Amino acid sequence: MSQVIGANLPRRDAEDKLRGRTMFTVDAAAGGLLHAALRRSDVAAGRIVSVDLEPARRMPGVRAVVSAADAPGRYGITIADHPLFAVDEIRYLGEPIAAVAAETLEQARAAAAAIVVEVEEFTPLITMAQALAGDARDLHPGWEDYDVLIEGGRRARNIGWEATVVRGDTDAVFARSDVRIIETEFVAGRQNQTPLEPRACVAGYENGRFVLQTSTQVPWAVRNSTARLLGVRESDVRVVVPPVGGGFGMKFEVSIEPFAALLARASGRSVKLVNSRQEEMQTALCRENAEIRIRSAVSESGEILAREAVVLMDCGAYGGEQPFLTSMTAHTLGGNYRLGAVRLVSRAVYTNSPPNGAFRACNGTYCTAALERHTDEICAALGMDRVEFRRRNVLGDGDIGSTGQVFEGDVLAPMLDRMISLRDSGEPVRQADDGRLYGTATTVGTWFIFVGPSAATVNLNPDGGVTLVTAGVEIGSGSTVQAIPQIVADSLGLRVEDVTVRAADTDAAGYDGGVGGGRTTVSLGAAGVAACDEVRRKVFEVAAEMLETSPGDLSLADGHVVVNGVPSARITLREVAEHAQQVSGPISGSGSFTGTGVQPMSGCAAGHLIGALDLPVFAVHECDVAVDPDTGHVEVLAYRVVQDVGRAINPRAILGQVQGGVVQGLGYALHEEITIDPRGKVRQTGFETYRVPLSGDVVPVRLDLYEGAPSIGPLGVKGAGEVPILNVAAVVSCAVADAIGKSVSQIPLTPQRVLGLILERDGESVDLRHVPQGWRENVIADPDELMAAAGVGRP
Repeated sequence: MSQVIGANLPRRDAEDKLRGRTMFTVDAAAGGLLHAALRRSDVAAGRIVSVDLEPARRMPGVRAVVSAADAPGRYGITIADHPLFAVDEIRYLGEPIAAVAAETLEQARAAAAAIVVEVEEFTPLITMAQALAGDARDLHPGWEDYDVLIEGGRRARNIGWEATVVRGDTDAVFARSDVRIIETEFVAGRQNQTPLEPRACVAGYENGRFVLQTSTQVPWAVRNSTARLLGVRESDVRVVVPPVGGGFGMKFEVSIEPFAALLARASGRSVKLVNSRQEEMQTALCRENAEIRIRSAVSESGEILAREAVVLMDCGAYGGEQPFLTSMTAHTLGGNYRLGAVRLVSRAVYTNSPPNGAFRACNGTYCTAALERHTDEICAALGMDRVEFRRRNVLGDGDIGSTGQVFEGDVLAPMLDRMISLRDSGEPVRQADDGRLYGTATTVGTWFIFVGPSAATVNLNPDGGVTLVTAGVEIGSGSTVQAIPQIVADSLGLRVEDVTVRAADTDAAGYDGGVGGGRTTVSLGAAGVAACDEVRRKVFEVAAEMLETSPGDLSLADGHVVVNGVPSARITLREVAEHAQQVSGPISGSGSFTGTGVQPMSGCAAGHLIGALDLPVFAVHECDVAVDPDTGHVEVLAYRVVQDVGRAINPRAILGQVQGGVVQGLGYALHEEITIDPRGKVRQTGFETYRVPLSGDVVPVRLDLYEGAPSIGPLGVKGAGEVPILNVAAVVSCAVADAIGKSVSQIPLTPQRVLGLILERDGESVDLRHVPQGWRENVIADPDELMAAAGVGRP
């Protein structure tokens, strides 16, 4: 029995963080640093007539000024549509036009403000409805000529990417006279990640190479994109990542690093660039706003015979991660329930607003909210119990998802049963006679662990401890400083404190896909186990000679190599390490891991970067709410979670992630929303105008960890950091609808919005007239060709 796996161990970095000893990128203050500032656009849309940099160059303390001429390339994830500096045209308010490095931050900001930019202003297209209008101008007039980095998605004018799913003949099902057709519309706003540490970078130029110390989740992606923009080899860029003060997906792309790198090369000095909180609020890669239409054909007995859905995702001025995120619609709208036939389309739409990006369970939060509201409306139309309908229809062992993937194991139905037990085992929520309206809801959700490639090296130190070298980043979840060391310690029979983790460095470690999608514990853990296997083999070879036995007779325990069956015959790992250095050299091992690459059904999915899920993960959430009918204020009274974790490495750490994810989700569900005025200006400028959850908003979560579901992770583990937010907006929306007896079709559920629903104000209704009713009218390609590719004949 492992003494490490499943132990409720405290965070190893907690005391340093609580006492302020942890040094983040934003804390860098080495002598001789220059400070940088960006000249950003003052309008959301327009043609650049001229840019005069000379006033900035003449300002006191200025050491370098760079602009589009210094980095003429474009970058992106699937489409290279994004220039570092605005070139010819401005596409969002706050877009960088030039960058300045000076001796002080005040001097840099003054010089940036002195740059003269002449613009022929256009009327900005702020909403997706405006961008999709027939007479709308192209936001990217040369979109056909952009480099395509990943093939597959369809594009046209202001649609930056389109992904589709076709499985089965939905037309035939919807035409049947014996089905009930239920339709739902849903709208979700933007959410800002608001990590405490803003995006920050310190760049140097040493011996012809760039060295970037940066607050990022993806050091290798920063390395590669920076090299592309600066026109250098990828090996000419080194990225070092100290502890990161939160990311939640906002730091999953290259951001300010190339600006700092250019200024470092131009000035010959190290340059520090940090976004202000206002810049973070107004240019962060927020969770995108979205518009969703779902309709289902259901039998009177409650079987979902067919489903169609259209999802519009606002990617802002540039594509970024949105093409990647369009893939997730297939799994968030089509991965909870058995569907007889399905047609989905997900579109990333360009607008004159700041680019959007990933945010914890990206795409999943609003798709799950829309789907679970739709599911409750199906139950209401059929007169069926909401939990029982879910239990009968959730995916189980051998069922296929929307893209034809075959799921393994019965997971969601038993989790629903566990939720009933969790509810019954606690104190019942008392509904006071206070005039408030009370509601309860239970929702299910399907997410995935983005496994992807990782590498690790484990070095056995002379003192018998080990050092783990990876490009994995600690962004605050504890995976790198806690879960991975526990896995390594278990593999080598050590204490967790005997495992040291080196900070991420692209020169020192092999490739890693970055922190996101709950992948760290799975991918880095598996790579670490593989590295430990090699270390163990080498240790046994050396120890076998020392103990005069064979390697197959040895095992590791408590920092010792032990002869099986002879407990007294043992030597310490320290003795083995010291002996190895004398006779064969230091002991180390390397390992790697990547996903197995589950494939969708042939012809089913088009434009998907993830056509099927290597590692699905599931969640069941339930909450009780009270709604004040006079003010519209929603109070969450109790919250319960059953979460699929595969195997719990550290239950205490998982509880922290679930509690944090739920609180973050409550902000999204009830009050967080980035809004943009008609000129393209983000109205929220900081924490004074953007309300994140406060301590008084925290609701203690009752948690049941569901273990044993199929997993390709080491020890059967699944990532636990991302999925906790997945169901929150869904369950709150459904509980509020239950309380007020009205349809809920928009988040966040601010008091004003909820009161409008109660009073049936027209202004609170969702208007998706710009989204055609039928699926066929919402796809770029010939819909009959898509159906034929999926093996469905012309209707």
